[in-house]
Amino acid sequence: MEQRLNFFQKGNAAMRSLYGVAGHLAKTTIDKNILHLIYYRVSQINGCAFCLDMHSKDLLAAGESVQRLLVLDAWREAPFYSDKERAALAWAEALTRLNETLVPDDIYNEAAGQFSEEELIDLTLAVTTINTYNRFNIAFGAAVGTYQVGQFSQKQEAA
Repeated sequence: MEQRLNFFQKGNAAMRSLYGVAGHLAKTTIDKNILHLIYYRVSQINGCAFCLDMHSKDLLAAGESVQRLLVLDAWREAPFYSDKERAALAWAEALTRLNETLVPDDIYNEAAGQFSEEELIDLTLAVTTINTYNRFNIAFGAAVGTYQVGQFSQKQEAA
């Protein structure tokens, strides 16, 4: 997709508000690889090529295996995701697909059993934030393939 407008430049004030959220999530006690896994999975669901490129690079740079990334779309059937990762992925999918149903009690209970109340709030914030970024990229286009590992970390740290 061709970039329609540079929302980072034209919407700088709006994007700064998201950097504040990213700054908060950078300090959460949730494992950063779990966050990147849910960012990647939500981006798969939404079809956001820019975010898939970005989070795959971040995950690989952090030591994630290629096998786990390639099979993430079928995580329920794959044996190499932890119970905590499975709970986070189920939570992320349920929140992303709200048009299909409310978040089922069993998914909530599983997530609540793996994460503290504060972490569950942060996990929800992370899912809603990646959905927001996906929608900006899909609406306005992004330069897919240009992301460099850590490119946005300075903005997150400054928030």
